[in-house]
Amino acid sequence: MTSLMIRIYKIGEEEPDTTIKVPGKIFKIASAIIPKKVSDALTEKGVDLQEILKLTENPEVKGTLIEIEEHGKNEKVIISLE
Repeated sequence: MTSLMIRIYKIGEEEPDTTIKVPGKIFKIASAIIPKKVSDALTEKGVDLQEILKLTENPEVKGTLIEIEEHGKNEKVIISLE
C-alpha cells in the first residue's frame, strides 16, 4: 500500500513549508476520524477522501493526484501517492 503525501508550499518556493506523510494502512484509519470540518473543506476543494483511500489500495497508482493553488493565501497544496 502506498503512502499519502501532502505538501504545502508558499507559491514560488521550491521547498515545502509543511510535509505530511500518511502511510496507506494508517490513512484508512485516519480517514475515519478526520473532523467533519476538515473533510468538508477538502470536499469543497474537490478532494474526495474515500476515492483517495481506494487509490492507496492500488500499488500501481503513484504520483500527483491533486494540485491546488490558493492565490489569496499564497499557498500551493500537492496531494500525491508515493
